[in-house]
Amino acid sequence: MQGSSAPDFSGNPEMSNPEEALLAALSSCHMLTFLAIAALRKLVVDRYEDEPIAELGKNEKGKLMVAQMTLRPRVTFSGATIPDEETVLALHKKAKENCFVGNSLLSQVTLELRF
Repeated sequence: MQGSSAPDFSGNPEMSNPEEALLAALSSCHMLTFLAIAALRKLVVDRYEDEPIAELGKNEKGKLMVAQMTLRPRVTFSGATIPDEETVLALHKKAKENCFVGNSLLSQVTLELRF
């Protein structure tokens, strides 16, 4: 994987930057954790997509950091049991609590589910 700094910092926009890679790692970890939980509950996931966003900010020392990451997943189910929105929210909350990457971050992580 070739990387560069973000375009705002004179980087190559054709390459991944560390902030995007961090967001992708969080999104992937959340998705895999969600899929594992859904499988344990015998739910059939047909499609999982996310449009995550990240925001830079400053930490308590005034240093730039990825301060906020928002996951925006949309999940499509099929099979005998289609969970309602409340159940899907509970599945995502459990995935957020158990995501290794999310549990390793200082950044605030929020969920904005799309139905």
